[in-house]
Amino acid sequence: MKIVAEANRRIEEAKKESHITTGKVRKISASLYKEVEDKNIDNILKRSEELLEERSWALGVIAYDWAFRVRDQYTKKTFPIFESWLKNYVRDWGDCDDFCTHALGALISQNNELFDDVMKWAKHPDFWVRRGAAVSLIYPIKKNMYDHINPLLVSDALLQDDHYLVLKGYGWMLKVLSQQESELVFDYLMKNKDTMPRVAFRYGLEKLSKEKKEILMKS
Repeated sequence: MKIVAEANRRIEEAKKESHITTGKVRKISASLYKEVEDKNIDNILKRSEELLEERSWALGVIAYDWAFRVRDQYTKKTFPIFESWLKNYVRDWGDCDDFCTHALGALISQNNELFDDVMKWAKHPDFWVRRGAAVSLIYPIKKNMYDHINPLLVSDALLQDDHYLVLKGYGWMLKVLSQQESELVFDYLMKNKDTMPRVAFRYGLEKLSKEKKEILMKS
């Protein structure tokens, strides 16, 4: 099966019926994936990259979905591939979040030692890579698979980033972390409330208790 041509054909068919949505693309992705006989990770990631090379939003959704479906086959060799995708194919916050909160995040949850590499993204010139340093930790945090990861180091590195989507990204990560370690995030926000941009600050406190929010907002 020529994956790019077939994916585009099904997407065009779906467009004839109604406006194409992420949910519809994911259904197409699932049906296509079932038809692939060789589900070895090498084949799936190769096919996924063929889709990414088209620079199409819909094909990207399929590529990242397929990459997540083979998460049980991830190894340390998967990281250079995913890192190259983040830097070469992701171009906005939507792609970043789709990829980082699923496939890339799952890989990091399985291999916490990759955190040292993730930290390097915080200095990257492209905002989506810097945002990826934060949002790729959301999956490990949610799954409570971050024993050897210090999310606050990423927040420190991105604290006063000049792109609002990066600020929102690490604020989101802090919000998720607060559901696991509320005191840790509360203390962090108290410590940095005078220097942290308000957009990140407000995201970070969103899931804290009413009492903690009041203390942070009044202090």
